[in-house]
Amino acid sequence: MLVLTRPRLVLLSVPKTGTTALEAALAEDADMVLRNPPHLKHMNLRGWQNRLAPLFEDKDRPFRIVAVVRDPVDRLRSWYRYRHRDDLVGRTNSTRGLSFEDFAAEVMKPDDRAPYARIGTQTDFLTGKDGTIGADLIYRYENIPDLTAMLADALGRDLRLDRLNASPTVETPLSEATEAKLRHHLAPDCALHATARGHADR
Repeated sequence: MLVLTRPRLVLLSVPKTGTTALEAALAEDADMVLRNPPHLKHMNLRGWQNRLAPLFEDKDRPFRIVAVVRDPVDRLRSWYRYRHRDDLVGRTNSTRGLSFEDFAAEVMKPDDRAPYARIGTQTDFLTGKDGTIGADLIYRYENIPDLTAMLADALGRDLRLDRLNASPTVETPLSEATEAKLRHHLAPDCALHATARGHADR
């Protein structure tokens, strides 16, 4: 999470949406940078509203909340690859030795999911205290260049993103039937991604 007081922007770090590179590029402009531990770096909207927003409160100059969302199936692929890395082998949250098809099936269980499949939704992450999606500017992962342009304009300087926190390269085939079930299971996230801003002027 980044707090930029001059342009009055808060960048929420939705897990597996490429925000690590944005945070690195914007760190010098930020008045608050939460990198660690993960529960602070990935503080959700309710966390911001309850814990940090009161510290920056200025009713005449409200903050705009910015977030990136990703196609939910692609995001699960990223989680699967991330938890496939060598340093997790032998741990309960490792996906090593597990097919993506089986991983998806575990994610869709209503409860008692294995540790490797306990993944929050983007919709819940961006839901505020009032029960509604509370981010002001939501960009699709595939349109991060538009978000970068908006941020550069707000800060009055050029921004260049480096690729960081890359996951291992692992094949992730998925049957059409399982993908259809997965998209139904993640319908709110699918709708959120579909209606997110594709360009900075929309």
